[in-house]
Amino acid sequence: ILPPVNNDLEKRISDAFCVFDHHGDKFIDVREVGTVLRLLGCVPTEEEVNEVISATESEETSGEVHLTKFLPHVSQLLMERKMEPAPPEKILQAFKILDPENKGYLTKESFGKLMMEEGEPFTQEEMDEMWPVAIDPISGHIPYEFYLNQLMVAM
Repeated sequence: ILPPVNNDLEKRISDAFCVFDHHGDKFIDVREVGTVLRLLGCVPTEEEVNEVISATESEETSGEVHLTKFLPHVSQLLMERKMEPAPPEKILQAFKILDPENKGYLTKESFGKLMMEEGEPFTQEEMDEMWPVAIDPISGHIPYEFYLNQLMVAM
């Protein structure tokens, strides 16, 4: 039995969770945890997703997460402002570090290599989704201030 959802944050978490509760039993597959977090506006790393899974996975039914464990855990993470997206200023600063000549753009080749090989690498599928928004069709480069503005509009 679930305690009543008693605030807006818990309601948002519960609503996002229930989108993936395909059987109506307040369980979701652990593979949906990252998607639920992203639906809540979080930007978790794979490590953070795995930490949430470890903390909330059901002991009785392996591979599933129950809302009663997920709700308080994720509520706490969100109240602590964990997994928030970086502010636009910080993203712009990062782009400028990658552009030491201050050209205002990155090449598809250099940016693609970084995105697929550094930090938490993107998959080819993720890159294919990103390119149409990131690349200027005329120059073939990534004008990062424009790209960043496109990302902010999408959020």
